[in-house]
Amino acid sequence: MKTSVFELFKIGIGPSSSHTVGPMRAAREFALSLDGTPCTIRAELYGSLALTGKGHGTDRAIQLGLAGESPETVAPDKEPQALAEIIFHKDMVLPGHPNAMRFTATPGPSVVYYSIGGGFILREGQKADEGAKLPVPYPFESGAEILRYNMPIWKLVLENEKAWHTEQEVRDYVDRIWHAMQACMGRGLITEGILPGGLKVRRRAPALARRLTERGSADPLAVMDWVNVFAMAVNEENAAGGRVVTAPTNGASGLIPAVGEYYLRYHPGATAEGIFRYLMTATAIGVLYKENASISGAEVGCQGEVGVACSMAAAGLVAALDGTNGQIEHAAEIGMEHHLGMTCDPIGGLVQIPCIERNAVGAVKAIMACRMAMQETEGHFVELDQVIKTMYQTGLDMQSRYKETSLAGLAVNTVEC
Repeated sequence: MKTSVFELFKIGIGPSSSHTVGPMRAAREFALSLDGTPCTIRAELYGSLALTGKGHGTDRAIQLGLAGESPETVAPDKEPQALAEIIFHKDMVLPGHPNAMRFTATPGPSVVYYSIGGGFILREGQKADEGAKLPVPYPFESGAEILRYNMPIWKLVLENEKAWHTEQEVRDYVDRIWHAMQACMGRGLITEGILPGGLKVRRRAPALARRLTERGSADPLAVMDWVNVFAMAVNEENAAGGRVVTAPTNGASGLIPAVGEYYLRYHPGATAEGIFRYLMTATAIGVLYKENASISGAEVGCQGEVGVACSMAAAGLVAALDGTNGQIEHAAEIGMEHHLGMTCDPIGGLVQIPCIERNAVGAVKAIMACRMAMQETEGHFVELDQVIKTMYQTGLDMQSRYKETSLAGLAVNTVEC
């Protein structure tokens, strides 16, 4: 375990962790490295960043980052200044990652950054584990290793985090993250209007919430309708450029809040400690995907975003409900197994269609995965480690035009209105 809960769940702005949050962080880091030296700056975007950067607000994010803004604190509606010339190389891909950007200062350095998913960035030549943290008491690189420790997964993650932070710092941060998720959901449930970008997609969550409230709970599936609304509310806020939490990405940011809200509202005895177990356990699963595969839609398709979020939420919900480690591993496996091969083909390069509904469906899948795992008594055939390996292999085999480039799939087979 090299990735902290402080890194996996990050507060930022929409619509994309890899195309908005990552580039803003990279631009800010580059600007700070110049130490105020007068110069002109050119930013060049490659691969997926060039192909869908306009729809994801990458150019705006870069200008804000160069001005010193960070995703955690920037006002979502802040207007950027034109501090750099931005060039979109739509026919070029750099070898390190599909999400690549080069910043050149004249006079000054030229640096390549890769936005590797979830808001994480790497400079060219930098290793993912460079600047490694202090060793943890319960290191793990696989689901099998986690299970061998024979202690609750949420507790294992907490003990590891305590190698880097105090327990109170961890609990305070997780509480802050959860309240940021709920605040985002709350805004999405009451904010009407049309999402930006030109597709004229209407915000649906507020009207759906009103209809469900008026209808009451006579419908036996009304709870699942509410789960849909919770997820859509968050992702509509993300699509509008609002403040969200990477979970583990912006494109999948609605799923974990929706399942957590489902737990709090519809499970008798639900507690804040249950939410803590939920998010800490989800962290363990997210770390496995990040460190053994990918959480970048541009690298492995949407299976690496919504699929990973579903796997994390399913596992976390089992933990919140006091399930066993074996049930947690099983739920995480189910959550990903039924997202294998999912493409990332956003219409117009916008995190709207099919992304918003995809979070809602993924949240329902996570709940079903939890229920299936907790009702099983005779084990299961496919292991979590096997499905993580399969997801990564599938993503690498997937044609690049189906991986956040808007060159295939729904992005080209649906007429834009």
